Amino acid sequence: MTGTIVNAAAIIAGAVVGLFLRTGIQERYKDIIMQGLGLSVLLIGMKMAFKTNNELLVILSLVIGAIIGEWLDIDRFLEALGQRLQAMIGSREGEFVRGFVSASLIYCVGAMAIMGPIESGLTGQHKVLYVKSALDGISAIIFSSTMGLGVAFSALPVFVYQGSITLLAGAVKALLTEAIIAELTATGGILIVAIGLNVLGIKQIKVANLLPAVLVVVILTSMVARFFPGLV
Repeated sequence: MTGTIVNAAAIIAGAVVGLFLRTGIQERYKDIIMQGLGLSVLLIGMKMAFKTNNELLVILSLVIGAIIGEWLDIDRFLEALGQRLQAMIGSREGEFVRGFVSASLIYCVGAMAIMGPIESGLTGQHKVLYVKSALDGISAIIFSSTMGLGVAFSALPVFVYQGSITLLAGAVKALLTEAIIAELTATGGILIVAIGLNVLGIKQIKVANLLPAVLVVVILTSMVARFFPGLV
């Protein structure tokens, strides 16, 4: 749970700082900080991606997962959900609720909010969540400087959501072989790389539509391990 605790603390700290900077932060500082963090996300993602023992499994999982995700259109669903909640709640209940709802959605929805806790639960490492903490902390400064105290309270749903995933991943760890964990980590790493590209503005990738690949790679690796054990 260390990574999740750090993530929640970063959001609170960032929001508090933002409250003292209500006049806003110069755009050039925001840009260069986010670029540095974007490069850090790429580094973490690439290191995870190189954990694979069979690149073909990762490629197949991403292709099949992308087809499933695009068919379900997860990205559009999440975007529409966020817009609906903001329009329904934010406009009626004032600044506090608007900040709380908006920040909660941003921090809980995304590949890092899933892959980070999974990494923590399966491997005991928190690299992804530490990078996410930095991203969330910086954005919390920006959000709270415009949306107020509600942003700080978004740390609560982040803690519950990511903590639950971490505990679940830890519980099923005994059922996952080293081969499955390796390919799961590698596939998640590719999704983290995609997030890095989004942060840097190089290419906007619908990462949410690639999330089914995480489940697909577990199934494919299990099948290959059973019928062709020499390949993983």
